[in-house]
Amino acid sequence: MVAAGKVWEVLVVGGGHAGCEAANICAGKGLETLLLTGNLDTIARMSCNPAIGGLGKGHMVREIDALGGLMAENADATALQFRLLNRSKGAAVRGPRAQCDRHLYALRMKWTLERMEYLTLFQDIAEEILVEDCHAVGVRTQLGLELRAAVTILTTGTFLRGRLHIGEKQMDGGRLGDFSAGDLAASLNRHGISTGRMKTGTPPRLSGNSIDFSPMERQDGDGKISHFAFYDTREPGEEKNFKMLPEPIVVRPEDQRPCFIAATSKCTRAIVEANLHRSPLYSGSISGRGPRYCPSIEDKFVKFPDHPTHRLFLEPEGISTDEWYVNGLSTSLPLSVQEDLIHSIEGLGRAKILRPAYAVEYDYAPPTQLFPTLESKIVPNLFCAGQINGTSGYEEAAVQGLLAGINAAAKLMNRESLVLGRHEAYAGVLIDDLVTKGTEEPYRMFTGRAEYRLLLNAGGAELRLLGAAESHGLLGQGRLGRIRKKLRRVEEGVDFLERERAPEGGTLGNRLRVHGEGVVAELRSALGMVSDAEWEEIFYRVSYAGYLERERRTIDRLGAMDAVPIPENMDYAAIRGLRTESRQKLAAIRPRTLGQAGRISGVGAADVGLVRVAMEAQSRREMKHAEVEKFPPVKI
Repeated sequence: MVAAGKVWEVLVVGGGHAGCEAANICAGKGLETLLLTGNLDTIARMSCNPAIGGLGKGHMVREIDALGGLMAENADATALQFRLLNRSKGAAVRGPRAQCDRHLYALRMKWTLERMEYLTLFQDIAEEILVEDCHAVGVRTQLGLELRAAVTILTTGTFLRGRLHIGEKQMDGGRLGDFSAGDLAASLNRHGISTGRMKTGTPPRLSGNSIDFSPMERQDGDGKISHFAFYDTREPGEEKNFKMLPEPIVVRPEDQRPCFIAATSKCTRAIVEANLHRSPLYSGSISGRGPRYCPSIEDKFVKFPDHPTHRLFLEPEGISTDEWYVNGLSTSLPLSVQEDLIHSIEGLGRAKILRPAYAVEYDYAPPTQLFPTLESKIVPNLFCAGQINGTSGYEEAAVQGLLAGINAAAKLMNRESLVLGRHEAYAGVLIDDLVTKGTEEPYRMFTGRAEYRLLLNAGGAELRLLGAAESHGLLGQGRLGRIRKKLRRVEEGVDFLERERAPEGGTLGNRLRVHGEGVVAELRSALGMVSDAEWEEIFYRVSYAGYLERERRTIDRLGAMDAVPIPENMDYAAIRGLRTESRQKLAAIRPRTLGQAGRISGVGAADVGLVRVAMEAQSRREMKHAEVEKFPPVKI
């Protein structure tokens, strides 16, 4: 019960993808957790594309599963179509993706959370952060409740001063038909947390029975399904602390729902160009920065004038609805213009709009105000995760919620926090980019953001994150034991292929690197009984052995800087020779290590060298002071 005077151990504000993961991990630790959301019926709602995964994103979903999160299994259980993107390219950059049932995904996640021990759900809107002695102690709500907690995790999505735009029409809301949390944003500002504005948008939804799919290119799912969750190391229901779940959709390759590819026309361009003055993006109504890698159709035609057409992807919203999502047609033009746009596309001449496209402008808190644990530097005991940190995407939000929950729990339980390195996980790349470099536009994960991406293949996520899962108690002992066994068998398989001689000379590993897929059956047979998942990892490690070793050597060489901590009381203003920009950024971000300092935009190698010299000088002074304290001078 949400009783007056009760103090929760963890309060999670927001029921989106970040909030669900944060609440799950904290309640799973046995901490009394309250999930506060403005609408219980929109928990885990896919506000935009009803899909999970993709390039870089799919890697993070595998990492979420490896660290005890919910997204992977929930996506698998509600998927309509599976595809492995970049299948023709190297395994390091292949990304699993699933088209999900939008309604069932949210329903199943809510069902999961409702049955968790130590977790309470409550519908109300947070209006003010409660701060006492400079520490967050909870929130005050629209109903006048004071909900107090030892730690508070903000996962507010696009609802902080959310403003919707459809042509000249504007309305408050973080999502069409939902509310806006304006007072909460003002409360953050009063307590010293700065905010900025960002913008995102979503395409229109169409009635399927009004679409002519015949002129479009059909896009089917893969013949071999690539799930997100690692089922080879878990038993059915093993990690769950509730009794039952809704029956999952069991999708066989032949039962997958197709998607379709269409394209804009010359007429589409003409309609956009004739109505640019009515777009909030170009009329000046929107000040927030939009996503670079998911632009509106207006931006596509303006910024890419040499592209006569742009591809669109029609994707089903679910098995119990005939609603279709038009991926690539995000816009904030007036509804009448949206209808003309849609009717200018082949196959959509008679299409009916069920929900209009719109843009949403919202506040975010620049993430350089956070520690790598995602705790606020300004208001202790306040954690932030998801779009409030300037990111875009369900997967980016979910992995932040997961890590914020892990670190909030660790703080309460007096245990070491979890900060993943850039060489350990895409999650580590994401968090380091946010808290070190910040972002001025909605941040989206790509494989290209990871300099050590060969070490971060999606299939090896639970093996490389085994240490983190074990040390932080994120998985059950049964699954941990099976992961250890899997890792041992993979290492033994790699060792065998690199040691065993091939008939023509050299090792079996060399034979695999030369002939590739052509010798898979032969070499897998030589290994004996290994599972498909084990073989895929063995194949990857042997195939890329030289490249992987080179990346490890680079990490060993550069990683030394990340092992050098910077004192929390470092006075950057007193360091002579630092450039003004570097001094300001170092003082604002307060990096934890020399390695992190070197990754701050605008801070060069010379600046890091000056910081190191200053650290050494400070260390000598402190040692001298300690020596004087221990052996004070004797007065004669």
